[in-house]
Amino acid sequence: MGGDHGPAVTIPAAIAFAKQQPDAELILVGLEDVLHAELKKHHAGNHPRLSVVHASEVVTMDDPLEVALRRKKDSSMRVAIEMVRDGMAQVCCSAGNTGALMAVSRYVLKTMAGVDRPAICSIMPNEKGEPTYMLDLGANVDCEPHHLHQFAIMGSVLFSAMEGVKRPTIGLLNVGTEDIKGNEVVKATGVLLREDHARGKLNFHGNVEGTDIFKGTTNVVVCDGFVGNVTLKAIEGLAHFLKSVFKESVMSMIGALIARKSLKKLNPSRYNGASLLGLRGLVFKSHGGADAYSFGFALKRSYDAAKFNVQEQLAGMIAELMPEVPAAPGAAGTEATTISK
Repeated sequence: MGGDHGPAVTIPAAIAFAKQQPDAELILVGLEDVLHAELKKHHAGNHPRLSVVHASEVVTMDDPLEVALRRKKDSSMRVAIEMVRDGMAQVCCSAGNTGALMAVSRYVLKTMAGVDRPAICSIMPNEKGEPTYMLDLGANVDCEPHHLHQFAIMGSVLFSAMEGVKRPTIGLLNVGTEDIKGNEVVKATGVLLREDHARGKLNFHGNVEGTDIFKGTTNVVVCDGFVGNVTLKAIEGLAHFLKSVFKESVMSMIGALIARKSLKKLNPSRYNGASLLGLRGLVFKSHGGADAYSFGFALKRSYDAAKFNVQEQLAGMIAELMPEVPAAPGAAGTEATTISK
């Protein structure tokens, strides 16, 4: 029910994805009458692998966290996440309010042992033709070194599980590659990651700059949620700007037509589907403005995570790699600062 377009996008995407993946079963959670009407519209009312579960409420894109958590207890978002918790589904995929999705997921599923804060991890294209995994992209705007350290571990495990790389390289996003650069949090994080590298626990490349994201310098790029979200929105803005540039004249459109195969690599739709890492269950977030084509990629990411048993691999490797961090006095009940969009 979420996102800017709701079932008008998610239902066609689910139908198309079911055709692509004959062993996938999709549970559509939301207002029953609305979902059935949309399925009937696309001649899929009796689809054998698309089922509907009713939820009487919807978390809107503008709902405050308190409303999503405490007032809308029968929202489609919450019901879907509870189905993951109860083992009725292997993964939840939503295009809804990001802040609400993170808050409800954290409340319902809880964090994995050893993880202080969940993080949002998504993929970026790079010139090597491979994905660059980047986190955190907005869940935690204020971080301590041990939070970034945990993000590095979770990102490394996710890349390894999804891409089949045993020791993915990790880069710490900074204003320069030298160890002496950056703020105190980044410097202290670098010390922790270099210690892990020396022990053979992580493959830490070192500091990387923004240009390295698209060069593919490292498999994983780690930063706090403030920097990550600003970077993500800047990239999305650039993509939209390029679209407008190629529509400026007939010659521009011809140039775009000639370069269309290469330009597809820059299409944000192909990289939709961010993982909420560190929870006791798989949750994926689609961009709220996604169309059916883009939402299909988020479904594919969700499906692959379940197929490759990412949750089990995360639990096992995080238990092995995650250091114990003593709780700070008075830290009980502290919540991460979450961006709501």
